[in-house]
Amino acid sequence: MRPTSWDGADYQARFDALAAAGVDVHGEVRFVLAFSPSSVLDAGCGTGRVAIELGRRGVDVVGVDLDASMLATARARAPSLQFEEADLAHPDVDLGRTFDLVVLAGNVPLFTAPGTQAGLVAGCARHVVAGGLLVAGFSLDRGYGLEAYDRHCAEVGLVLLERWSTWDRDVLGEAPAYAVSVHCRAA
Repeated sequence: MRPTSWDGADYQARFDALAAAGVDVHGEVRFVLAFSPSSVLDAGCGTGRVAIELGRRGVDVVGVDLDASMLATARARAPSLQFEEADLAHPDVDLGRTFDLVVLAGNVPLFTAPGTQAGLVAGCARHVVAGGLLVAGFSLDRGYGLEAYDRHCAEVGLVLLERWSTWDRDVLGEAPAYAVSVHCRAA
């Protein structure tokens, strides 16, 4: 789901430096855990920052990403977790199971190839259990906004439950720069 030009070790070093400086890098994890999922698909997992922390907290988690370098870093950091190389925007991708919650953390829809966001949402939706959730957080000033995202969710049977401006559940203002959306698959 990301371009193949990333360097997983460099990308992870940025988050390691933030954490070492005392910055909280696990807001997405707290947000996800508030829904008490027993299983989570971390779609566009990158170096596994979210997946690894969810796993540490006892959640059955699988990470998926398209970038081999990011996945190599994730696998080195947490060899006991399952990380798959796949493009969820591709209609034939099936991980063979569904999850209580699928999370798109860290602007994942913005890193997909232009025009593939609908496919990404559909691919994620295929992996959400009935009554389960799709949670996505991304910047709104980079060409893919809430109207298109909500339309893509509706096209695959997902209904908006709640929306925030941050992973800390700050209220969404009139001209938000970022949104965290929670959509549900009908039971």
